[in-house]
Amino acid sequence: MTTGKSRIRFEDPLTYLSRFISRLYSWWISTMYPFASRGKKLTFHFPFRLDRREANQISLGNSITIGKDAWLNTVGENHGEVKIVIEDHCNIGARDIFSARNSIHIERDVMIATSVLIQDHHHAYEDITLPISHQGVTPGGRIRIGQGSWIGQGAAIVCNEGELVIGANCVIGSNALVTRSYPPNSVIIGNPARLARQFNPAKGAWVGGEAGRTIAADAPRPSAGGKTIDALQNAVPAAD
Repeated sequence: MTTGKSRIRFEDPLTYLSRFISRLYSWWISTMYPFASRGKKLTFHFPFRLDRREANQISLGNSITIGKDAWLNTVGENHGEVKIVIEDHCNIGARDIFSARNSIHIERDVMIATSVLIQDHHHAYEDITLPISHQGVTPGGRIRIGQGSWIGQGAAIVCNEGELVIGANCVIGSNALVTRSYPPNSVIIGNPARLARQFNPAKGAWVGGEAGRTIAADAPRPSAGGKTIDALQNAVPAAD
C-alpha cells in the first residue's frame, strides 16, 4: 500500500529521452549551422527556430542555453555582418524572440525569462495604399543588454531608432514595454516602462520606488502592502 508520504525513487524515464534529444539536437545545430562564431557547451532545446542561411549573422559565446521554441531572426540584406551577439553564460528562455535588422547584443551572464521580445526595428505602415505586410521594415536602431541583467517574463524591448542600452545588472519586470535606455543597477517596470528604483553608489543604497524611500544595500528586503520587493519588481502598474 502506498501513501502520500511514499518517496518516488526513480525519475520518469521519458525525461531521459527528452535530454537525449536535446543533446543530439544541440550537437547538430552547433556542428551544421555556419555561425559567425560559436563557443562551447551550447544547449538548444528542441525545437528551436533559426534559418540556417542566417546563422552567419549570429555569434554565440560559451555555456549558452536557448529554450524550446525560441527564435533567433535576422531581417534585411545578408552580407555576413553579425547582427545578433550572445555572450558567455546567458540563458535564453522558451518562446523568446530576437529579431535584428542592425544589432542585438546580449552581454555575458544575462538571464531572460520566457516569451520575451527583443526587436531593433518595426514594420513600416505609412503607405496606406499597401498592406502592412508588403511594406517591409523600418531602418531601426541598435539594442544592447548589459552584463548580469535579468529580463522578466513577457517583457518587450523595442528600438526603432538610435541606440537602446540597458545598463549592467538591471531588472526588467514581467510584461514591461521598454523603448528607451536605462542606467546600470536599475529596476524597470510597467507599460510603458518606468524606473522603479536604482542603486545610488554615492549613498550605497537603493533609491526610488516605495514613495521614494532609501533602502540600504545591506538591509533586509522590505515589503509594502504585504508584497515583497520581488513581487513589486514583477508587478505591472498602470501607465503614468
